Amino acid sequence: MDHITFYPQGDRAITINFGNEIQKDLHQKITIFTKHLETDPFPGMLEVIPSFTAVTIFYDPTKVELPTPNQTPYEQIVKIVKSKLFTLPLSNSQKSKTVTIPVCYGGEYGLDLQAVANYHQLSEQQVIHIHSNQEYIVYMIGFAPGFPYLGGMAKEIVTPRKATPRLKIPAGSVGIGGEQTGVYPIESPGGWQIIGRTPLQLFQKNSKQPSLLKAGDVVRFQPITPQRFTSMEVFE
Repeated sequence: MDHITFYPQGDRAITINFGNEIQKDLHQKITIFTKHLETDPFPGMLEVIPSFTAVTIFYDPTKVELPTPNQTPYEQIVKIVKSKLFTLPLSNSQKSKTVTIPVCYGGEYGLDLQAVANYHQLSEQQVIHIHSNQEYIVYMIGFAPGFPYLGGMAKEIVTPRKATPRLKIPAGSVGIGGEQTGVYPIESPGGWQIIGRTPLQLFQKNSKQPSLLKAGDVVRFQPITPQRFTSMEVFE
């Protein structure tokens, strides 16, 4: 546990840093730790937010149980977290949820597909085949509500972000940004290379669980035709 560091985020949050590099094994530890906290929260804990290499815990300092009056809520939480890390399960007992996301690639739905293909001297169909034949892990949700940062993309289609970001990217757009791929859940600006679009709604603010995906989920992309996209969009 020597490589794990702790630091406060104001007086109502603590960040536990597990490392400095994005790695699958590191992400698995973060996922196990997050689920361990969610199933066995300590008094005063409000929310747990995992990221690529760290976990941030938000808490109510007035509800943290202090064994001595001289101890601060932060100091007590560090002790609690260290104790939980020592008792952390070696493997995740909960099976990851797999979500299949239909995508209409290219054309009006994927304005940068040809550019990505040209960058790698591939055909559009080769890019689609490579992108849709991988299994991706949701490393974190961020940037915009419900936006999944997905790891596991094939190196053959790793593509730099656009030099000039677009001011408006439609909701559902599937993009490539460097070594990662992701889906824009809402209309927003962005600089990722847009290769397709899904009719699925990844974020519904009025839902009990607004985000379709969460850290630790597994994602697969399934190519669909424009006709299928239109019919699913109407159905949604």
